Amino acid sequence: MSDSSKYAGITTKLGLAPMEATQMVGNKRGGLFIGMPKEKTFQEHRVSLTPYDVKILCDNGHRVIIEKGAGKESYYKDHDYSEAGAEITENVKEVFQADILLKVAPPTLDEIDLLKHDQTLFSPIHLPTLNKENIIKLMNKKITAIAYEYLKDIAGSYPFVRSMSEIAGSSVVLIAAEYLSNSKQGKGLLLGGIAGVPPSKVVILGAGVVGMYAAQAAIGLGASVTVFDNNIYKLMRLQSHLGFRVFTSVISPAILDKEMKNADVVIGAIHSGWGQTPLIVSEEMVSHMKPGSIIIDVSIDQGGCFETSEITTHDKPVFVKHDVIHYCVPNIASRVSRTASQAISNILSPLLLRTQELGGIKNLLHEDVGFRHGAYIYRGNLVNSHLSEKFKIKMTNLELLFASNL
Repeated sequence: MSDSSKYAGITTKLGLAPMEATQMVGNKRGGLFIGMPKEKTFQEHRVSLTPYDVKILCDNGHRVIIEKGAGKESYYKDHDYSEAGAEITENVKEVFQADILLKVAPPTLDEIDLLKHDQTLFSPIHLPTLNKENIIKLMNKKITAIAYEYLKDIAGSYPFVRSMSEIAGSSVVLIAAEYLSNSKQGKGLLLGGIAGVPPSKVVILGAGVVGMYAAQAAIGLGASVTVFDNNIYKLMRLQSHLGFRVFTSVISPAILDKEMKNADVVIGAIHSGWGQTPLIVSEEMVSHMKPGSIIIDVSIDQGGCFETSEITTHDKPVFVKHDVIHYCVPNIASRVSRTASQAISNILSPLLLRTQELGGIKNLLHEDVGFRHGAYIYRGNLVNSHLSEKFKIKMTNLELLFASNL
């Protein structure tokens, strides 16, 4: 029996077991009231639920309200959602009255103003863009906020991060190929080279999912690939997945600096389970890179692993520093929004169905350790230690809140 299960048993015997808040169950049929607004920031084209999963939710007694045009950029029509059982509205305030709000971009200050008290919010955090004012506003409204990046599954992995990482890993190599070409003011290089011409050199920081898929795509195009990671097991797993040996190394500054000097593309693919990624590459190391070479920092949504990284957008995806092109868009997966939306919906739909089975968000948080890991605010209380340290806001232990019947 897990510690959390033992703890739950003790609190029950003492009469401290939490009671489910009625606002988490939104309609007469006992279903949830779920809202999905249209995204208006970060050039975000993804949606949280596909019409297929909306139909499953509606068939199970849930009420789903969607802002008109929410799925347009993922090629899902309003008609598709209405046929699935959702309500379509032009009034965004109506969507924000739902008990559970699903977003693919972090909420803006204006959107937080539209939230009602005791609401549950599912969204990414995008750590570089998150500020203290957003956190305080969410706390003042007694919001329960769940971060997609921090959700864990039964195996202890991060399903949202993994899905988006698979997409990002494949996409970044195609992006690199674009920016090496003359059409993007690059050096005029073909990523893979041809017979008699050496291939471009790609250095990947991180042997996780992004690194694995990036290496696979780069090798498939014929590039020369080097992978760095301090986790030997991940390096061994990557070698096994690829089916043949590539140059791998632990992250030694001297070796990394040498490899980066000769690299045409450097991809940052470091992920942190709790918050900000460590800085792996200093500005001095970037300054030693060849003019016209490319940095793609996939870790930018957690702060970035290059000292020179600055968050960019799909409208203006790159900037140049030390004659090196930097691509630092946090939502790379939005480039292929329909595929990404299907992946997100595959994760969220089962969670929402399970929420109903267990009697509400609070009970799901209490029963599911992986889901609990995704909570950073619970009914107005900050429960994430990294955000507490970053913004100097008092943190409260989530299990103590359960014991206090909050």
